[in-house]
Amino acid sequence: MGRAIWDYYHNENPEDLQTETSISELDELPVEYLFRDFEDMNDIEQKALELSEGKVLDIGAGAGSHSLYLQNERNLEVTALDISPKSIEVCQLRGIKKAVCKNMLDFSDETFDTVLLLMNGTGVFESLAKIDTYLQKLYSLLNKGGQVLIDSTDILYMFDRDKDGGVYIPAGGYYGELDYVVHYKGESEEPITWLYLDFNTLKNAAKNNGFKIEKVLKDEDSYLAKLTKK
Repeated sequence: MGRAIWDYYHNENPEDLQTETSISELDELPVEYLFRDFEDMNDIEQKALELSEGKVLDIGAGAGSHSLYLQNERNLEVTALDISPKSIEVCQLRGIKKAVCKNMLDFSDETFDTVLLLMNGTGVFESLAKIDTYLQKLYSLLNKGGQVLIDSTDILYMFDRDKDGGVYIPAGGYYGELDYVVHYKGESEEPITWLYLDFNTLKNAAKNNGFKIEKVLKDEDSYLAKLTKK
């Protein structure tokens, strides 16, 4: 994905990304979507950016569109964080003042008033087995009273149902744990584990890790949650 972002920014013959999961077919993701302005973002993204305040950490910043809006339009102090060196270089070239290439679990330089995880932010948790590790890390990154704004989708709708409304869910693990693969220009990343969470599962995990939590917006099967450090 970082290479696609780099190619698009430099006009180096960019192509659409292709994504697939263990339960879905190949899907096209236009690279320009990652460069969209606030007006072209969905309701959940816009709401999260409106709720952001203070010093902000944007985890999984990608091409930096969320960070740029907060920095340039909201005049907030923002750190863009991503594991892709090429994505971070593009963030810097687009004018983001502070952009860091590092895994969130290894980032401990400072604390924040708002932490953003958008575009299925729960995906970075990988699996239910690791969710406590990630939530504890997020807790440590917040100032007292700070907030995590995170979105996800309950993907139960993607599974077949019987005539009585029962859902056929594969045995062995939580149904939101998927293998996720990105393809670009004939090359494929190694599959990663990507976690889609229903709100109640996130709520229980957040409370177990010391957060207050509320659902601030629902859009069909997707939602935006606010986790507040007590």
